[in-house]
Amino acid sequence: MANGKRAQGGTARISERLRAAGLRPTQQRRLLAELLFQHGHRHVTAELLHLEAKEAGYPVSLATVYNALHQFTDAGLLQQVIVEPSQSYFDTNIDSHQHFYDEDEGRLTDISAAVCVSGLPQPPKGTKVQRVDVVVRIRRS
Repeated sequence: MANGKRAQGGTARISERLRAAGLRPTQQRRLLAELLFQHGHRHVTAELLHLEAKEAGYPVSLATVYNALHQFTDAGLLQQVIVEPSQSYFDTNIDSHQHFYDEDEGRLTDISAAVCVSGLPQPPKGTKVQRVDVVVRIRRS
């Protein structure tokens, strides 16, 4: 899809989606959003998206990819899932759901069944629970 072969309608939809989220659709944001959202729901790391951008012929730095992913997350287009202090995934599915993290393969997948968390403490005065993230870690036995 690189090098001018992207469908014009797809680019227009991406630009509109970015604008609706309050982001200016710069060329780099449009290209990264296109890579992120063209294949439906998925989990990506910044490094993986950077590699995909390079393979598609998009000259973008890893720092730019990180910045865009955080901007997309802040705008509500992505959900960040932190599996380790130095390892985050960005999820294109922003609906409420939980994850399995395969520690052997370093892979994050959605849990299709509902996960119930009970006994949540009262949040501090003046705050509310925004969301509860559950990451179930799995390993081969």
